[in-house]
Amino acid sequence: MGDQKTALITGASSGIGFELARVFAKNGYRLVLVSKNKERLQSAEKKLKSEFPSTPIVSIPKDLSLSNSAFELFSECKKRKIQVDVLINDAGYGLLGKFHELLLKDQMEMLQVNISSLTCLTYLFLPEMIRRKKGYILNLASTASFQPGPLMAVYYASKAYVLSFSQAIANELEGSGVTVTALCPGPTKTNFQKRAGASNTKVFSGFLTSPEIVAQRGFDGLISKEPVVFVDSRSAFLAKLAVIMPRKTVVKYVRGIQEKRRKR
Repeated sequence: MGDQKTALITGASSGIGFELARVFAKNGYRLVLVSKNKERLQSAEKKLKSEFPSTPIVSIPKDLSLSNSAFELFSECKKRKIQVDVLINDAGYGLLGKFHELLLKDQMEMLQVNISSLTCLTYLFLPEMIRRKKGYILNLASTASFQPGPLMAVYYASKAYVLSFSQAIANELEGSGVTVTALCPGPTKTNFQKRAGASNTKVFSGFLTSPEIVAQRGFDGLISKEPVVFVDSRSAFLAKLAVIMPRKTVVKYVRGIQEKRRKR
């Protein structure tokens, strides 16, 4: 196996996760692809093998909205003797609507994916990285991490957790050889908005960053050991502005861009 490293990527069947897989394959990493949808995962693996025929790829279908899925994924890696050098917690999604009108079950499953499974996978794979004194963890946060989000209240709150959690453990791990990076993209051209029911909102009516650009920036930031990575200067400016502006003003603004566009 030589010195070739392995990257495990959740949410790898499409969007940013798939493009991260492409970037890591291009840079000589083995891949462990994880996604809920078995058919889309197989399709993603086929595309990657066609583009990178010499890259070893393992696909593991796993529904991270289930409470035991992270443990099952970790056990599967141990069973196959897969050493994970880079853990990429990309899986996540949002739901548009008022908190009290959305189904509680759907929102709790979203929290399981966005927070609980991410936290659990980090906890399970981290000790081995610490023992080896080397490893990388990339957690998908968002520019949504920096403010409350009316009409997507639980999603925005979950991304605030991801950012806070990532920054805290990054500090704890200083000097260990393991680094943690939070990637904070803005609106991106993926299936996220369709799944969230947010395709017709103002926030997705303007320029959308390509997932290829997000993935490359995430890879570069991870390898450079940056604790927080923004995709562009505009996203960084808006995120920092949201922190210093009056909270009431920020919440009102976010509510406005989360509203659906009016038909003309």
